[in-house]
Amino acid sequence: MTGEGQPRIETERHGHVLLVRMTRPDKRNAVDAGMTAALDEALNLLDDDPDLWCGVLAGDATAFCAGTDLAAGSGGPTPRGGNYGVVRRDRRRPLIAAVEGVAYGGGFEIVLACDLVVASSTARFGLPEVARGLVANCGALFRAPRPLPLNVAKQLLVTGRPLDASRAYALGLVNELVEPGRAEQAALELARQVCENSPLAVSVSLRALERVVSEADERGWAATDIASAAIEQSADRAEGVAAFLEKREPRWTGR
Repeated sequence: MTGEGQPRIETERHGHVLLVRMTRPDKRNAVDAGMTAALDEALNLLDDDPDLWCGVLAGDATAFCAGTDLAAGSGGPTPRGGNYGVVRRDRRRPLIAAVEGVAYGGGFEIVLACDLVVASSTARFGLPEVARGLVANCGALFRAPRPLPLNVAKQLLVTGRPLDASRAYALGLVNELVEPGRAEQAALELARQVCENSPLAVSVSLRALERVVSEADERGWAATDIASAAIEQSADRAEGVAAFLEKREPRWTGR
């Protein structure tokens, strides 16, 4: 179990690969301020150390990440990484998500900020913010429709229902689908394949591609800010969060 004084992440070097593992199993790796700071520090290392050529971001056997810790909050955005220290980062190295169990809310938005996704058959991807009176404010409003068909992205956003691993693989969100418990090792193997190539060629290729696909990101972030501002002071937001923390059904008013 992870107490309040324990590290939020662990890092391991595997040759030129940096493994970053989230370690709040009692909270399904929900992100608080301490985890945001730790993720930011680890990904700064990945970008800044010339001997690191690829990163793997993992959770544990039961959860990748359940998103923001609604009781504690996720802390403020970091200068280099934005929310969670991840989702607005201009990375120089490829990052592979290794997903076991849930990747919900902000956890799914962290996945969407990665370059490649390896998932076990236990993985589930969801955007349950609407069930809490919230909006997905860490990139999903414009990133989810990139690997997913538009109608599937809309379904995730307006129903809050998750997408299972097999369908996510069939739709192209997941690069490799593996047996339960193997996502981290399979992601490390994929990272090693990346590292067989020129790190400079890999880096400039990914950054060139990112410049193309993220051309509309500023408009996406602006639209997200408008949606977030519309919900920020609403009664539904307060009710949704309160109902979640009190473990009861929300009583919506639409205001």
